Amino acid sequence: MPGSNIDLGTASILIYLAVSAALGLYIYFIYRISSKSGFYNRFFNKTLACLPVITTGIILAMQSNLVISLGMVGALSIVRFRNAIKDPIDLTFLFWSISAGIIVGAKLFELAILVSLCITVLIFGLDFLPSFRAPFILAISTDSNLEETALLGCVKSFCSKSKIRSRSCSPSSVEWILEIQTKQHDELVKKLLSLPGVRSLNLLSHDGDVRF
Repeated sequence: MPGSNIDLGTASILIYLAVSAALGLYIYFIYRISSKSGFYNRFFNKTLACLPVITTGIILAMQSNLVISLGMVGALSIVRFRNAIKDPIDLTFLFWSISAGIIVGAKLFELAILVSLCITVLIFGLDFLPSFRAPFILAISTDSNLEETALLGCVKSFCSKSKIRSRSCSPSSVEWILEIQTKQHDELVKKLLSLPGVRSLNLLSHDGDVRF
């Protein structure tokens, strides 16, 4: 047959697709167990399970016929995926799923299994690394006649770390933004509100990462 590179039998094709399907199911369960998103997307997970089989089929078709491989390259080059990936870990699973199909299609079964095991160890192992508490943001509105030393002294007495991020002044008031590290939230708020000249305050926290 002109342009034919590899003659694949039915039995070989079934073996490749079975291995891809097994890896797809493995990725499906790993994503389901490790997903920490507030909204678990079952359809996205089903897509992850199907992608290795689809990718393996494409790779086998490209290997079996030169004409098909050129057509696949042209067809796939115009595909555009417009779904936004909201969680970065979803992108990892997406590449993992596609890569598993490519590796199986290249007949490297052991490599596909070892790569999947290594990724699993990394996904769960990195959760055991110590994490650091992100700083709080303290926004305070005070009268302009409140002494800075009194305010900052009160903050430092309840915080292990504190840093002024911004200070906006007007003739009658001062707006403070401070970054703080503290475990005594209630005590700090009560003490600050008891200071004469403090109008209002907001203590904000977030679940971001700490940079070093």
